[in-house]
Amino acid sequence: MRIGVLALQGAVQEHERALRRLGAEVVQVRLPVDLDGVSGLVLPGGESTVMARYLDEYGLGRAIRDRAAAGMALFGVCAGAILLCEEVDGRPGALGLLPAKATRNAYGRQLASFEETIDSPVGRFAGLFIRAPRLEALGATETLARRATERGGEAVLLRYGGVLAASFHPELSGDDRLHEYFLRLAAA
Repeated sequence: MRIGVLALQGAVQEHERALRRLGAEVVQVRLPVDLDGVSGLVLPGGESTVMARYLDEYGLGRAIRDRAAAGMALFGVCAGAILLCEEVDGRPGALGLLPAKATRNAYGRQLASFEETIDSPVGRFAGLFIRAPRLEALGATETLARRATERGGEAVLLRYGGVLAASFHPELSGDDRLHEYFLRLAAA
């Protein structure tokens, strides 16, 4: 299976390594033509406003939306999740493919990064939160995992059909189970 990793910035190599360990053919996506033959696309962390500008500048936004409508699976991580959401900080999101709201840097700046155990569809998982967004599912979007809080739990992993979004960084944990879960979505 051929999987693309959006290679505009962020933890591109870490996602590539995880996907290759699972047997996927991996290509870096910088231009619309790079999406040819791709079953799924990982949108890594980084700076979401810069990435959104590049999506528009290179025509990738429209190409990703078209390919998603044709069945391409998507996995947004941190900033990638922000790009997928319909609403970000009260404004329309860059891609709008995930019925969800995102609040940027909801858990603090880089120095406030933390690790927390997450109960997910693949079992217990180390969630690494780095300038992470807060996610809120809308409509038919499923909340697959929450982090425990005094408010009863905040969504950290969402799914809507073939779209998966994590507010944490599974590629940095050394545990490939969420990437494997994504590959099953891309194969469906």
